[in-house]
Amino acid sequence: MEKIALFIDGANLYSATKALNFDIDYKRLLKEFQTRGYVLRAFYYTTLVEDTEYSSIRPLLDWLDYNGYSVVTKPAREFTDSQGRRRIRGNMDIELAVNAMELAAHVDHIVIFSGDGDFRSLVESVQRKGVRVSVVSSVHTQPPMIADELRRQADVFIDLVDLQSRIGRDPAERSSRMHEPPRFLERRAPAPAADDDEMSEP
Repeated sequence: MEKIALFIDGANLYSATKALNFDIDYKRLLKEFQTRGYVLRAFYYTTLVEDTEYSSIRPLLDWLDYNGYSVVTKPAREFTDSQGRRRIRGNMDIELAVNAMELAAHVDHIVIFSGDGDFRSLVESVQRKGVRVSVVSSVHTQPPMIADELRRQADVFIDLVDLQSRIGRDPAERSSRMHEPPRFLERRAPAPAADDDEMSEP
């Protein structure tokens, strides 16, 4: 059985699914990939905004922690832009890349949930170690969430639209907060070419 590791860029995935107008059921997501092989690890990466983290994201992170995910967090940094607006900057690329390189020797297949073109070099490095890499994002947003160079480098590109029926949350459950994505992690612009580590205040 193929050994699989999942690496979820929480902010990037949230931006993509919001643009596609659906919510992810993380229990269904894990089950979907467990049908494809043995999921050795499932990582979820996000930054935390201290003054909103409890009400906005803590229930989700706690649920993930107790239901098969390894949650990796760090504090976001706040700054004021040139127009005097409060902005939040947070980037988990290094943490994701380090974990992926550490696990590459122990898995057959790595799945990265992100369209960030900065991961192209990581994908190439992991592939040189003999690991197959799939990237999950979407070309059905305007502009596409997946950077062209990342899509070309991946062994397999999986569009979120094709996964929606299997990992999406029932719209009737939208009022439930248990699997609610972290609202404050919405990116200022959905394009992969944008400054990837900057996020807007809700």
